[in-house]
Amino acid sequence: MPLYTYQIVHDDGTDGPIFEIIHAMSDPPLARHPDTGQRCKRIYQPIHIAGSHNERQVKQLASDKNLERNGFTKYQKNGKGNYERVVGTGGPERLTPGG
Repeated sequence: MPLYTYQIVHDDGTDGPIFEIIHAMSDPPLARHPDTGQRCKRIYQPIHIAGSHNERQVKQLASDKNLERNGFTKYQKNGKGNYERVVGTGGPERLTPGG
């Protein structure tokens, strides 16, 4: 069953908190929060199609742990153009401008 996103609608018409709920596609959209009874509206979200270029996978591939496991070296800027090695063992510990 799919996960649907809804938002509470306050009495003055302003938007309230967002919540998610699972219900059948054949069920009508909720008009009220199932626990509190407050009015709500359905929020339409774009579908997520997992593939080789989704954001989660890109973050996982570029993670420090994965970079080190695959033999890469990563440097991180620590101020004034200086970089320190944070992942890997290859290359110098620090990179400095003109050095």
